[in-house]
Amino acid sequence: MKFGVIIFPGSNCDHDTYHVVSKVIGQPVRFIWHQETSVSDCDAVLLPGGFSYGDYLRCGAIANFSPVMASVKEFAANGGHVVGICNGFQILCEAGLLPGVLLRNAGLRFKCEFVDIRIERTDTAYTNEYAEHEVLHVPIAHGEGNYFCRPEELAELEANRQVLFRYSEPDGTITEKSNPNGSLANIAGIVNRTGNVMGLMPHPERASEDIVGGSDGLRVFHSLTKTLLANEKARR
Repeated sequence: MKFGVIIFPGSNCDHDTYHVVSKVIGQPVRFIWHQETSVSDCDAVLLPGGFSYGDYLRCGAIANFSPVMASVKEFAANGGHVVGICNGFQILCEAGLLPGVLLRNAGLRFKCEFVDIRIERTDTAYTNEYAEHEVLHVPIAHGEGNYFCRPEELAELEANRQVLFRYSEPDGTITEKSNPNGSLANIAGIVNRTGNVMGLMPHPERASEDIVGGSDGLRVFHSLTKTLLANEKARR
C-alpha cells in the first residue's frame, strides 16, 4: 500500500500531509511532482492545500492542466481513492471530479481559524473511524472556500448523501453563524457518487497531533488506511 502527495507550484501543505502519512500513521508515501504523468504505483492520491500556481485565474484552474492531472482523472475513473484538501478540493472541482465550485468567502476576507464540522456519514472510505454526527474541531485557512453548486446538483448531493461534512456549532447544530465562508447548505466536504473522490475545505492534516492543537482530523487518514488495507486483503 502506498500514498502519493502531489506537489504543485505553490503547494504549502504538501510536507504537512506527507508527515502525517509517513510519521503519524506510519504508511508508505511518496511525493508526486506535478509534471509526472503516472500515479499508478499509488493506492491513494492526496492533493494538498496551498496556492497552486499562485491562485492566478481561479483557484485550482491552472493546476487542472498540470500533466499529472490526466493520470489522476484516469486513476479516479478506475476507482482509485483521491483526496483534495483546501486547494486540492478546488482543483478537484475545476477538474470535474467533484461537482460545484469554490467561490470567494462571504465577506471577501481570508479566514484562518479553527472551526467545527459535523460528520454526516460514517460508511465511507474517509469517515469510517468516526461516529455519525460527531463534531470535529479543525482549522481552515482559505479565501475561496465558499462552496456553491446549481440547485439540481445540490439536490443530487443531498439525495445521494454525498455531503460528508458540514460546518456546525460545537454541539452539532447547523446554523448560519457556524458557517465561516458562506458555503451552500453549510457544506465543508463532499464525495463523488462512487465515494472514491473526496474534497474537504478544512485541514485534517493540521489537526492530526495533539501537540499542534488537536487530533480530530487524524481519523480521516486512519479511515482511508483501513479501507486500503481491506481492499488489499480482498485482492489476495
